[in-house]
Amino acid sequence: MTITQAEFLRLLPAAVAGVSFDCSDGVFSHGDQRRGWRIALTPLPDLTHGLIRLQRQRAVFAFRGHSAGEIATFLKRFDLYFARGGG
Repeated sequence: MTITQAEFLRLLPAAVAGVSFDCSDGVFSHGDQRRGWRIALTPLPDLTHGLIRLQRQRAVFAFRGHSAGEIATFLKRFDLYFARGGG
């Protein structure tokens, strides 16, 4: 993802429908041992286009106790909130 960790944190609450989550060292998680989700961000080298530098993050998603349909719904909502316009 081409995003700063601060911007990711700003957008995440709406993307996860306002559920509470924990944040520690680039790992965002919600739930308990039986059911939940986890998103781990890892910084990647900046993307550079001429004088423009864009911070990037690798986002790794993990789910437990969710059906395939629930995961698809989660990711669809997540994508809507993190979509960027382009031309």
